[in-house]
Amino acid sequence: MALGLMLILEGLLPMISPRSWRSLFVQMLQLEEGQIRFFGLLMVVFGLLVIWLLA
Repeated sequence: MALGLMLILEGLLPMISPRSWRSLFVQMLQLEEGQIRFFGLLMVVFGLLVIWLLA
């Protein structure tokens, strides 16, 4: 169920606004490795927070 929800959320932006999604993707490719790791850390912490709040 969680995987399905994740795929739906991940697919919304490319479906609604492919030009904006492509621009965002290009910007993400230009980030430094440390910035990408920090963004990944924030996503993990946010995900854990959501799970904790819903549990």
